[in-house]
Amino acid sequence: MAGDVLVRFGVAVPEGLLRDFDRQIERKGVPNRSEAIRQLIRDSISDTRWTEGKGTVYGSVTISYNHHTREACSTLTDIQHDFGDVIICTSHVHADHDHCVEVIMVKGQASRVKALIEELSGVRAINNLSPVIASIL
Repeated sequence: MAGDVLVRFGVAVPEGLLRDFDRQIERKGVPNRSEAIRQLIRDSISDTRWTEGKGTVYGSVTISYNHHTREACSTLTDIQHDFGDVIICTSHVHADHDHCVEVIMVKGQASRVKALIEELSGVRAINNLSPVIASIL
């Protein structure tokens, strides 16, 4: 998509909605409406690819868990080894005496990353699981 020819098109929206949009993009520091709309379009396409499980995605899966839960560490390690094709790296933090936080960086087919998240969701020790996934467009 980089290097594509820019195409101009018109959009009609209610005045109040446009005013709110302009305030929002100004607060965020987006340089102009065109860039803001391009970002919205990219986000929408990326979300659709993720939802449909299609295409290559990148991102992180942050989990927190009680490492004292029976077999928690070995179960998580086994899952991560099973998904070595999509896991780029992990970062592990000892949050307190009982809990750990891991950030698992991923890259691969959306369907495979979804399968990893489903496997992790089934681990009893996990207190929280937060994926942040996007496509590069």
